[in-house]
Amino acid sequence: MADLFAPPPSETPRHTPQTGGPLADRLRPRALSEVIGQSHLTGPDGAIGRMVAAGKLSSMILWGPPGTGKTSIARLLADAVGMRFIAISAIFSGVADLKKVFAEAEAMALTGRRTLLFVDEIHRFNRAQQDGFLPVVENGTITLVGATTENPSFALNAALLSRAQVLILHRLDAGALGELLRRAEEETGLALPLTPPAREALVASADGDGRFLLNQVEMLLDVDLPAPLDPEALSKFLMRRVAVYDKDRDGHYNLISALHKSLRGSDPQAALYYLARMLVAGEDPMYVLRRLVRFASEDIGLADPQALIQCLAAKDSYEFLGSPEGELAIVQACLYCASAPKSNAAYAAMKAAWKAARETGSLSPPPSILNAPTKLMKDIGYGKDYAYDHDAPDGFSGADYWPEEMGARTFYRPVERGFEREIAKRLDWWDRKRRERRGES
Repeated sequence: MADLFAPPPSETPRHTPQTGGPLADRLRPRALSEVIGQSHLTGPDGAIGRMVAAGKLSSMILWGPPGTGKTSIARLLADAVGMRFIAISAIFSGVADLKKVFAEAEAMALTGRRTLLFVDEIHRFNRAQQDGFLPVVENGTITLVGATTENPSFALNAALLSRAQVLILHRLDAGALGELLRRAEEETGLALPLTPPAREALVASADGDGRFLLNQVEMLLDVDLPAPLDPEALSKFLMRRVAVYDKDRDGHYNLISALHKSLRGSDPQAALYYLARMLVAGEDPMYVLRRLVRFASEDIGLADPQALIQCLAAKDSYEFLGSPEGELAIVQACLYCASAPKSNAAYAAMKAAWKAARETGSLSPPPSILNAPTKLMKDIGYGKDYAYDHDAPDGFSGADYWPEEMGARTFYRPVERGFEREIAKRLDWWDRKRRERRGES
């Protein structure tokens, strides 16, 4: 006979840490006040703290790096306000699973029980699946708590975002990770076999991920070491964590943006740091080189024409040498671009010229500068009265090259920095000569 008092089959059981289980599981917080590193959300003045105090939750998206407490917070939220807790993963769930969850939530709502649906990796659902949440979120059938490591602006539908708060979790800093180590030692009754510098190195190796740190701690405590490890011995004992970096996702765009902005801001030290972050994490060096070449044209341009040459030389050098030797050429190009005088005059000129080309359509150039390879073309005036510049004493005719219906415009305005100072002088000289030839004052 079925147990009439058992929870619905799909309800996720309340989490009870098991003695002797994985350390990360045993140290899961039992109350929001025990969550580490997210007090800006869980504290009395935080968004989550205020919702819990009011006893009413709104749907939310928890956005943050791995191992920062997203799942724990979702479980504790349901406990704090007495809601039914359902957890699914977007990786393993489909439309049929969602329909079943929604139907059960509707049935439970009739009995007065509200449902908190936690969706891990919510960005893995496609656009159509995400749209499926809209009616049940809007009518209150479920309170949705989604967790994602991806930027919600890119990964989630605008309609879903408009119905949920986006709450940002911070990567765990050294203080928070240090507190996790203290709790781990208290839970196990064992002291970590590390020297103080090695303890700091262990924290740094976690890269803000509490779960990873506790897994490393468990490995250390499982062996009998004759003496505390120093940083060098620790690095040999533990596999160093690879930096979190999705080469086709948010981390990729964040770091290339940081590199570009550091270059533009003429900070070679910061630029070199972000370059290192990308290459150490496994970014394709050719992608970085393409971005440097673009930067040399967009942000330096003719203020230092050598910047583009340096970047192309770095590309050739890297293709010739490969990694790791060729990476020094990338560093050289990066430092050259960061320290070069900056100008976006060529980039601005390009945008202005392209805009004018789209607006003016197919205006014909002056007939005088059109070639006339046939008699007909000569008869209708092509090439008539063309002034050949080299026939002039100073190699300059001062002719008008603009379509008659358009008139002369100025797209390129060199700045008073770097080589563009010299270009500005040249342009001034040509303009003065042009006015002289045309009899203008």
